[in-house]
Amino acid sequence: MCVRYCTPGSEPYLMWFQVPISHCESKMAAPLARIPSCAELLRVLVSQRASSRLLHATAACPKAQAGKYKISKDGNKPLTYEMANPPHFIGVRKSWNSWHTSNLWEQPGAADRTFEDMFVRKFLQGTFHNCLADEIIIKRRHNTVYVALLLLRKLDPQKYYFLLGYTETLLSHFLKCVVKLEVSVVPRKVVYKYI
Repeated sequence: MCVRYCTPGSEPYLMWFQVPISHCESKMAAPLARIPSCAELLRVLVSQRASSRLLHATAACPKAQAGKYKISKDGNKPLTYEMANPPHFIGVRKSWNSWHTSNLWEQPGAADRTFEDMFVRKFLQGTFHNCLADEIIIKRRHNTVYVALLLLRKLDPQKYYFLLGYTETLLSHFLKCVVKLEVSVVPRKVVYKYI
């Protein structure tokens, strides 16, 4: 590899170094100025791409856990049944929020059902804004989708009846199957325990 070496007040001249191509930016060597020694040249060439070759890792954070709520100082934080059971209790103490046979071994359409369930949940959260008391449970049987809701008593009954009919009609049209809502209205969120 040929490097142009310059010193102040003198003519530039060429120096030859044996440097592996992997340390260079490309196969052609770029002229470098004011490099006093071969060791310095190697340090410069390696440091130019060192940031892209190193493995960056952060310190371990053992306090961060998924699905676990932080305990309050006074012990007055309310948790619903869905919130109180961590994810490793799904199928043991807590049931799934979506029931359909696409979750079985080698059944087609699991991704489609998951996408439809996500759409139904987003649609219901927008329709019944700040009125949902707990998680939405979606059960599929044959060509019928049953959606179980627990709603807070925040609106007039006439508005709830309108929204229920509106939701069943639109979801039936979107999903191209019969959608039935199973609704229970409660005065406030059902608290399973306090932490």
